Amino acid sequence: MVHLTPNPSFSLTIRCQIPNHTGMLASITQAITTTGGNISHIDLVEYDRHIIVRDITIDAFSADHAETIATAVKALEAITVLSVTDRTFEMHQGGKISIQCKQALTHPTDLAMAYTPGVGRVCSAIAAAPERVYELTIKSNIVAVVTDGSAVLGLGNLGPEAALPVMEGKAMLFKEFGGVDAFPICLATQNVEEIVTAVKQLAPVFGGINLEDIGAPRCFEIEARLQQELNIPVFHDDQHGTAVVSLAALYNSLKLVKKTLEQVRIVINGAGAAGLAITQLLKHAGATEIILCDSKGILSRDRPDLSAKKQQFSCDESGTLADALKNADVFLGVSAPGVLTPPMVKAMATNPIVFAMANPIPEIQPELVVNDVAVMATGRSDYPNQINNVLAFPGIFRGALDCRATGMTVNMYIGAAMAIAALVDSDDLGPEHIIPSAFDHRVAPAVAAAVRKAAQQDGVAGI
Repeated sequence: MVHLTPNPSFSLTIRCQIPNHTGMLASITQAITTTGGNISHIDLVEYDRHIIVRDITIDAFSADHAETIATAVKALEAITVLSVTDRTFEMHQGGKISIQCKQALTHPTDLAMAYTPGVGRVCSAIAAAPERVYELTIKSNIVAVVTDGSAVLGLGNLGPEAALPVMEGKAMLFKEFGGVDAFPICLATQNVEEIVTAVKQLAPVFGGINLEDIGAPRCFEIEARLQQELNIPVFHDDQHGTAVVSLAALYNSLKLVKKTLEQVRIVINGAGAAGLAITQLLKHAGATEIILCDSKGILSRDRPDLSAKKQQFSCDESGTLADALKNADVFLGVSAPGVLTPPMVKAMATNPIVFAMANPIPEIQPELVVNDVAVMATGRSDYPNQINNVLAFPGIFRGALDCRATGMTVNMYIGAAMAIAALVDSDDLGPEHIIPSAFDHRVAPAVAAAVRKAAQQDGVAGI
């Protein structure tokens, strides 16, 4: 396995006290680079005639690698390490989000309007005309980010408390990229009926529900039940967010290799929530030949071990992932590290497209097939073409909230994917630029506009 590129998720800051002599800093930087660390910046904290204190920030590729770097610096003679800080943990101290007031409370008259007795008039107005809740409360711009902690990232069933940092992060992304307020709801149950009941009971506060990190197959039933029983949009980002961004990236990749969605043979590895949702969306978008694989190989109709959900996506072919990839045009991986090998890629059709989206370690290291693929994408930010859900969900909910959508439709997802793809014009489109940056300020408004249009066409827009 090729070492991963050092990245900020494993960054550390080492505060060093250094004798104020020529060449002392160079000894530190040499120790860091010799151990494979990537120095991102060096800050001066204080100095006098005798000593200099500096903060040196370094990217590593794992927690063990970060410890190796720190140990190498501590071993240097004449250098005093004052502290070693894990920057990711430091960011999470005290949580990453807070609630702020939109209106100031500086005078008794403010209090009389914001709370009792004035607020009673607003309560009565909503009771008389329930639709005014969107006008007179936060409901028009708030989403619940709901999890049971059963499938946290790629880490497994960690429970609700351990899932909270992810849900806080999701709330940050909603606010920063879509202007949508969001609040984490981590439920202390993994029972389908209890989750559905809890979300329904919370729903009056929220304009939409974003389901997150709920394990398959329960996630499918929970989403379907809530979509049926609530009159606000319900969206499972692990399914549909991944599917939307994958479709957007595939649209542009196919332009580069001059193939169409209807022509290509697509192999999807990973038959969990994301894999099944990608398959379904690609079919709606026009794909005609999709082979879905799980850890045991192709989802063949003659396999007796398939769940009812997997049976819906089974096919007449049988065999291993390697068998499925022979002459395939596209590989989409939402599975596990290292399952795709260079010989498998070499067996694909001319100008193959490979999306290895397992995180944090992809199905194949891009360095291993750099000369064998036409387009390569991963789920990581340190390689080109990151398939990042943040391109989708803030804009999708922005659009859904703005038109008071009563649900989500496939056409809303396809519209979102087309809007994302369209932001990369023909002059900029290339093998290492198939989708816009997550920090492209055009993304959320473009997605929101496409979602509103599709919602109105599908008859699910409330206004």
